[in-house]
Amino acid sequence: MKMRQAVMTEPGKIQFREVDVPKVGDRQIKIKIKNIGVCGSDIHVNHGKHPYTSYPVVQGHEISAEVVEVGKEVEGIQPGNKVTIQPQVVCGKCFPCQNGMYHVCEELKVMGFQTTGMASDFFVVDADKATLLPESLDHEEGAMVEPLAVAVHAVRRVPSIEGLNVLVIGGGPIGNLVAQTAKAFGAAKVVVSELSETRLKMAEQCGIETINGKTENLSEGIVRQFGDRKADVIFECVGSSTTVAQSIEVARKGSTIVVVGVVADLTEVNMGFVQDHELMILGSAMYQSVDFDIAVDLVKAGKIDLKSLITNHVRFEDYADAYDLIDNQKDRVMKVIIDMEP
Repeated sequence: MKMRQAVMTEPGKIQFREVDVPKVGDRQIKIKIKNIGVCGSDIHVNHGKHPYTSYPVVQGHEISAEVVEVGKEVEGIQPGNKVTIQPQVVCGKCFPCQNGMYHVCEELKVMGFQTTGMASDFFVVDADKATLLPESLDHEEGAMVEPLAVAVHAVRRVPSIEGLNVLVIGGGPIGNLVAQTAKAFGAAKVVVSELSETRLKMAEQCGIETINGKTENLSEGIVRQFGDRKADVIFECVGSSTTVAQSIEVARKGSTIVVVGVVADLTEVNMGFVQDHELMILGSAMYQSVDFDIAVDLVKAGKIDLKSLITNHVRFEDYADAYDLIDNQKDRVMKVIIDMEP
């Protein structure tokens, strides 16, 4: 049996090929891919700027799918279940893996980057990487559980967000979901700083207050929104050296900065300022299974709006159009979803 598979052969070029549908091992499941979300990291690959991806590569790591076959040793999952997949491939032997930090495995590979992604009709994967999705969640929303897990993990990097003032720099999909998650976790006030009018409006639709970086100085906007207490926690969700530096510049003494955005370039940090202000700077990388479980629970509880973030759909056969949309209409596009079926 053959299936379609999208292969990025070089930056900006996707080819389709027919390949055999893989067979299922005893502890694996075969899934039929329904929807694929396009991530900011995918865009880096499309531009040839992802530091840890070589070509050819099959992308696709934000997905929803239907289980069509299970291995004989698989329990708790059956054909017909709706799932999403945790796309990390880890060694299980290094210090992080042996100490509850497998998401930062020393030999980490991620489907769609360092190993084969899920941009195909079917995919076979270890059953323990699957998270069951509720029937109330449609497949296009299911493809957004992975980025929501990124947000959940980022917010959980702070021991307790409850009662704190939270500033999110960057109102793209991850920034928006971080803001929604912080609010769901009981933050006193959550504000998104963003330049795009579309993303500002989307944040407001999701019940998040905003600072328009084009029309207001960020430091002044922080005081307007939070008063002299300013922000207790700042989440950097852009991934540029400029916004990382900005996060430090506008931080109040004793506050916490969580770097969520993937920063590709070297960043100069004013360490004297960090020391004098006793700032805590944390990194946040991907997620663990518990973050997926929490993400699903938040959606089931109606605390996260995923649907509003989906702005565009593209057919699987037109995969490259998704990148063109994002490149050409960046300020008006939020989340692009690839539809495997018409």
